Amino acid sequence: MAAPKSAPAGARQSRYYSSPEVVPSPWDPDRPGIVEGLQPVGPRMGSQGPDQGFALTIAARLAPKLRLQGRERLDDAIRGCVGIAVRRASLFSRAPVVHDVTLAFTIWGFFDEHPPDDLIGRRPQLFEGVGNVNHHYAEARAIADLVPESTLRLTPQQAADAYPVRWQELTGA
Repeated sequence: MAAPKSAPAGARQSRYYSSPEVVPSPWDPDRPGIVEGLQPVGPRMGSQGPDQGFALTIAARLAPKLRLQGRERLDDAIRGCVGIAVRRASLFSRAPVVHDVTLAFTIWGFFDEHPPDDLIGRRPQLFEGVGNVNHHYAEARAIADLVPESTLRLTPQQAADAYPVRWQELTGA
């Protein structure tokens, strides 16, 4: 607000900008969260990539197509396969898409009405309880880490063509 003319001259301020007495040092991007070089690799580090939570949305949309056997639970199947989908998406440096989730469900036979008997016997050993991600993260990571990179590089159609004859090769189990 401008000072009235009756105010003493010292109370008036200059109409022009003047620099401060001290110039602050320039900003330096030294944040501790910045990763130098490539992403770290190791146990329980996962597969880094953008918007990975979207794989859960895609899996929920595909859930009505899943064919569970015996005492299998939907949340176990989803959590176990989402790790595979996220790993595949990060391999291509992108966010998960429907093809990533489809490939994961396909190689584990969750779209098949009558999967092979040995696959039905293997799935509960790996997937049981994985839906409780607070207590079974390591088991979910183990499922994702089982799948060979060669399988992750297949198209969903190539995986569907190889399943069920080569399900052990596709899953690494």
